[in-house]
Amino acid sequence: MNDEAERQSGTVKFFNQSKGYGFITPDDGGKDVFVHVSAVEQSGVGPLDGGMRVSFATEPDKRGKGPKAIDLQIEEPKESEESEESEESEESEESEESEESEESEESEESSESP
Repeated sequence: MNDEAERQSGTVKFFNQSKGYGFITPDDGGKDVFVHVSAVEQSGVGPLDGGMRVSFATEPDKRGKGPKAIDLQIEEPKESEESEESEESEESEESEESEESEESEESEESSESP
């Protein structure tokens, strides 16, 4: 059995630490997947918070209520999101540098006139 083929990615919809459960919204648009605190503890990922990106496998719930998440892993933010942020910061740095060079050129021109 290939576990990787059954893995899904999704976003934690919510996780109630005191009640010991929550739900993950899968990226594929399927129904939210139940996640129990025991699965979180067994995975060793630490506490879940709403909005976290996770990957997980599923298994049928023993009570027949649908699939439940197991073998959770925290996913890093997508590279495209990170690269967009870094591009924006690079652009703002470049515009600041060009403004500074324009100012220095103007001051040089004014100091050269008699």
